[in-house]
Amino acid sequence: MYCNSIFFVIYFACPRLLFVLVEGCIVWNDSKSLVLSKVFVITFMVLLLVIVILAPGVVAPLIKMSALAYSVGRAYFLATVYSGCVPIALLLVCLYILLQRMSAGSVFVKENVACLRYISWCCFAGAIICFVSALYYVPWLAVGAAAAFMGLIVRVIKNVFAKAVSLQNDADLTI
Repeated sequence: MYCNSIFFVIYFACPRLLFVLVEGCIVWNDSKSLVLSKVFVITFMVLLLVIVILAPGVVAPLIKMSALAYSVGRAYFLATVYSGCVPIALLLVCLYILLQRMSAGSVFVKENVACLRYISWCCFAGAIICFVSALYYVPWLAVGAAAAFMGLIVRVIKNVFAKAVSLQNDADLTI
């Protein structure tokens, strides 16, 4: 009954989002989830490229919305945006490589631990860029705090992966 209710809500609210249905419930699996994740990573790569190209034109109208931002000027904001694009690009590449390995069936391997380590460093690098940028525009503190928190979360996941790799290696050596 519950699945049928969801089916009707999805069907009438947005029929284009209706997926392959089996017995009234949506079918979803790990491979589709990995494909969706890769699509999102590629989408963010394209958006990052668009931001790099359009930053000068986009920053100008945005800083006019804030008196503080307008008084600082466009150059500082562009420096923050362009310097922030570097760790974001590296993060997206590492994330895509991680997803590729997972798609190939290599989950708990030391290379994935290294990817997660690089991703956390990229988050911390973005946080540092934002914290330095907060010297001229205080709202960057919120973005920096979010990036630092994300770096911490990824770091914990990296530690869990490292432990899992160690346990898997021990299990592989056990006869």
